[in-house]
Amino acid sequence: MNEKEHKEQYLEFIQNIITRMNTNSFQLKELTVLIITACMAIYASNTISLMLLIPIIPTCILWGLDSYYLQQERKFRSLYNDITKTTEKPIHTPKPYEITTKPYTAEKDPSLSYWRVFFSSTIVLFYCPLIVILLALFLVLKIKCIFVIL
Repeated sequence: MNEKEHKEQYLEFIQNIITRMNTNSFQLKELTVLIITACMAIYASNTISLMLLIPIIPTCILWGLDSYYLQQERKFRSLYNDITKTTEKPIHTPKPYEITTKPYTAEKDPSLSYWRVFFSSTIVLFYCPLIVILLALFLVLKIKCIFVIL
């Protein structure tokens, strides 16, 4: 193998990691929808209003985990860009075949911050509406129960 083939294989390894992070993120979103759907189905059969609040806890946990995977994906994308030299200001010059994201910190690139990822539009626009809808359904059903009692 010549040096060009080695570099292509090295970049392919990193691309596979990025793909795996992306897949994990998608599966977390699927799991979130599955949990919410299951709890709503239980609510529909038992009318226990608490079943509308229970999925908020795993949704928040999965939101945090999804943010972690997106942060890792961004770090590996930065590594990929530094290897291919497609960025104007490389964060790090990796050694040949080094696959580490330790140099990619929020101090060097603010977009790699966990909290910036946590509140990024792609994450917030998925998880926040789910939580708001669950809370709104719970409140509407509670208010409806109060008016029925009166």
